[in-house]
Amino acid sequence: MGDPATVQKVTLSLDLGFFSMDTEWVADPRERQAAWELYVELATRVATQPLDPDTGMAREALDSLHALFETTRAILRAAGPGVGTSERSLGYLAISVLNQGLRPFLSRWHPRLAAWEHGRGETISPVAHERAWEQDLTLRGELEALRIKMWMYASALADIAGIKRRRT
Repeated sequence: MGDPATVQKVTLSLDLGFFSMDTEWVADPRERQAAWELYVELATRVATQPLDPDTGMAREALDSLHALFETTRAILRAAGPGVGTSERSLGYLAISVLNQGLRPFLSRWHPRLAAWEHGRGETISPVAHERAWEQDLTLRGELEALRIKMWMYASALADIAGIKRRRT
């Protein structure tokens, strides 16, 4: 990651569809550390990893995406108000992604999937029941579209943190 005490100029040109940011600012060490922590959370979750149509469960993917809210809140709280006081800040970026991207996605899909799950009989496995849902492939397609946007967000976090990373 480099020297965390180094102040770094950050240039972001990010368009996620639901949110865009085209700016430059100087990232302080707190922002760089918080960006690294957020990057690690994203890069290791289904948020940035493909969910093959024949593997995994959409429920687990939605739960993992939902967990990003508490993780992001905890990281931003620990970093303090200096990371989110302006539109040119890590905090502003992270909160915008949660509120403008993840929240609407989860608000749309969580209740639909929960309603379907509620109808599962005792003799059918959760995986088989989810795969039988007529909206399963639609949800997975939207998860993939969101994954691409979340990888762009993760890449921006890596830039703020000052790390080199591989593209996925």
